[in-house]
Amino acid sequence: MWIVAGILLGIVVLAAAAGMHLGPHAHLVSSVAGTLAAVWLVVMAALGYADPLLYVLLAADVTMSGVMGGLAVKALRTPGPLAETNAPPPSVEGKMGRAVSDLDPNGVVRVGGEEWTALSLNGPVRKGQEVQVINVRGVRLEVWGEAQRAELDPLDERGEGAVS
Repeated sequence: MWIVAGILLGIVVLAAAAGMHLGPHAHLVSSVAGTLAAVWLVVMAALGYADPLLYVLLAADVTMSGVMGGLAVKALRTPGPLAETNAPPPSVEGKMGRAVSDLDPNGVVRVGGEEWTALSLNGPVRKGQEVQVINVRGVRLEVWGEAQRAELDPLDERGEGAVS
């Protein structure tokens, strides 16, 4: 009888220690093993093994099982860092958007239906001009303004526009 009690209590202690490294599921195993050990110790007491050590072990086991069960329940109900509520917004790098205000070099752009503060990396960008997101720095986007094609006269040999 004492050997079975010792094995069950050993499982409780090992699972509790493993839970510090492996997480809440090991705490849950510890709590379940502790409950089995407590039932076993009560059966031993009912069969006449009324040694004072039995009651000390029973009290320690019930306390340990309660603490480990509480830790397991709390940890398993708490959303982890990858839960949907904590997920970062989808990346906007590489996406196209439109300038909501002039960027000279700072302004506001709309990308994916959201407005962002932005910094133009290639000079002034006019309101309404298309931009591409190059980088995200915190809550500010670094964008590249798509060049507006100005209708220029072809260059002559000297590099000056042709005179009409």
